[in-house]
Parts: sequence; structure tokens; C-alpha cells
Amino acid sequence: MNRTALHAAHGLAGGKLAPFGGYDMPVQYPLGVLGEHRWTREHAGLFDVSHMGPSFLRLKGPTGDAHADHRAVAALVEPLVCGDIAGLKPGQNRYTLLLNPDGGIADDLMIGRPIEPEGQGSLYIVVNAGTKDADFARIAAAAGEHATLERADEGGLLALQGPEAAAVAVGLFPGVQDLGFMALKTFDYEGATAVVSRSGYTGEDGFEILVPQAAALKLWDALLADDRVRPIGLGARDSLRLEAGLPLYGHDLDDTVSPLEADLGFAVSKKRRERGDIPGAARIEAEAVGGLSRVRVGLRVLTGAPAREGSQIADGGRVIGRVTSGGFGPTLAAPIALGFVPPQYRAPGTALQVVVRGRALPAEVVATPFVPHRYVRKPIPAKS
Repeated sequence: MNRTALHAAHGLAGGKLAPFGGYDMPVQYPLGVLGEHRWTREHAGLFDVSHMGPSFLRLKGPTGDAHADHRAVAALVEPLVCGDIAGLKPGQNRYTLLLNPDGGIADDLMIGRPIEPEGQGSLYIVVNAGTKDADFARIAAAAGEHATLERADEGGLLALQGPEAAAVAVGLFPGVQDLGFMALKTFDYEGATAVVSRSGYTGEDGFEILVPQAAALKLWDALLADDRVRPIGLGARDSLRLEAGLPLYGHDLDDTVSPLEADLGFAVSKKRRERGDIPGAARIEAEAVGGLSRVRVGLRVLTGAPAREGSQIADGGRVIGRVTSGGFGPTLAAPIALGFVPPQYRAPGTALQVVVRGRALPAEVVATPFVPHRYVRKPIPAKS
């Protein structure tokens, strides 16, 4: 079992540890999953996400022409994903999908373009823990002799999330409050370089901060020294992301699911789709013009227990789909779920049932996110 750079800190904080993505990770702390969920919604929660796969793809022999160097490094990864990487502005981060040749989702990931002049010709890439070895191998193979992929997953990747996150972070990273949602920039932290992105997996405002291994514990302790911050485990991380309507790879997404089936069409570049130069282009184009057989929807269970992953979704006793994520939404005080159904059932207000322990419980299709996102949107800075 792998351990993150912060493993010892979780034990000292009273964390309950369990296997996740090949790592020994904290599921909860003494505050408990419900308390941690509410604390993040009201204050600032601190997550260890160092099991993820941060990395840097660096062009060999950049020319110094920022535009040309960025387009060159973007051209190496675009054949693997459905997003517009060439169109990233300096300091912009983008959610995209790594696709297989059939248009299925091999992973979801973040790709960012540094804002600093010396960072042009490189990309900051963060992939999921459970797929990172395969992802890194694909990216390195695509880069060939033109670029080097540098893994950074031995370091500390911390997520600070919640309405008080910016007020906390500015004390350690002056100027970080000027970043908008999906912007990134490097900061000095105790003599080390920190890559800070205003992003996260809770639907709240917040930041993801990558630091070298030697600085990880110092940053963790400095953030927790603020009374507005509490450590948060994977249990609350899952309930927070579910309320935010965010899919989890390996559950709501896998290599059989396309971006349009997953209701992630926003991640598919329109101009690249029109050019037909994304993996699985024929399938995705056919689905875009009416060829979908299933779609991901949000469900609210109206009475009874939560519908967990694998529960059947039914219409009048006829099984039409299955739940891929489900649980209790603390903010809503109600059971909620994500699942796949035929497209004719996607409209909010559609009455369905979910089968829980052999009982058909009434459910209703609802729009996602279940809880509104509270991201801070600002223009991408023009310069560092």
C-alpha cells in the first residue's frame, strides 16, 4: 500500500485510514463525515489529495516563442483528449477527458498552461490516482522525443475548499485571491515552488496546491493552524462532490462511457469535434445528432433509504438503468444519486423508481448540481 507525503500527519490528527486508489488514505477524522461535510460548506476543509497524479509535460528545446512553444506542446496531447488545449491562455486550467479510440473515457483530468514566461512550452497535468500509471504511459508515448513527462506525485497535493478558503490561503500565498476559477500560478512557499490552481472537487470555492515533498507537512500544519480550517477525509469528499453533481472515475465514468453519455459535452471542444480530430470522433458525432442510448442524470429519492451504486432504476417496474453514485446529501437532508437512463427519461421532473433492498422507492429526475456551485469566476490574469 502506497503512502502519501502526509501519511503520518493523518494518524496524528486522528484520521481513520483505509485503502483507496492504491494508497492508505484518511476516510474520516474525529469530527466525522457529516461534521466534515458541513464544515467544508461553511468554513474551509483541508484534503490530502497527494494520491492523485500531478505532472509536467515539458517541450524539449523550446524556442522562446511563447505562442509557438505552447502550440507545439499542446499538439502532443490533443490527439489523446477532447479539449482545446492549444487554445489555453497563459494561466488557464482546463478540465478535459482522456479518450480511447472508441470515444470511451479512459480518465478525466486537468491540463493547465503556466502563466509565467519561463513556463511556456510546458503543461501542468493532473490525472486520477487509480489510472495514473496508464495515463502517464500514454502521455509519455505521445510526447515521444519531443517532450519530457516529469511525474510530481511524490510531492504533496493539498486541496483547501470552502467559503473561507481564499481568506485562509492569502495569508500564505499573497495575491492568490486574484486568481479566478480554473486559473493557476506559481508562488514561493518557504523557499519552494508551489503550483496553485483555483479549483477543486466540492463545488465550493477553493484551491489545489502542489508543493515538493519536503514542504508538504509544513504547509499542512500551517493551514491547520488557522481556526477556520479542519482536516477532511474521503467520506466527506465523496458526499460533497455528489451534491455538486461531479462524476467519479471508475464509478460514473469508465472506458465504455462517452463524454456525451456522461453529460460532459462542455468538455468536448466544438471546433475539434467539427474537425473530427478527437478520439472516437465518429461515435461522438453520431451521439451529438441524436444517437445517444443512455445519459447520466441526477436523481432525488423521495422516500426511504439512499440508493447506492449498482441499484436498479425502474419505470413502472421495468428496469431502465442503474445508479452509479448514491448517498445522503447532508446539505439537502435527502438521498440523492447519479445514474444512467435512456435519453427520453432525462427531463427534470420525470418520475422513476430506484430499487433498494428489493423495494421500489419513488424517485425523481432533477437538474444537477444538487447544491449550487460557488466558484469565483474572474478573468484570467494577463501576466504574472
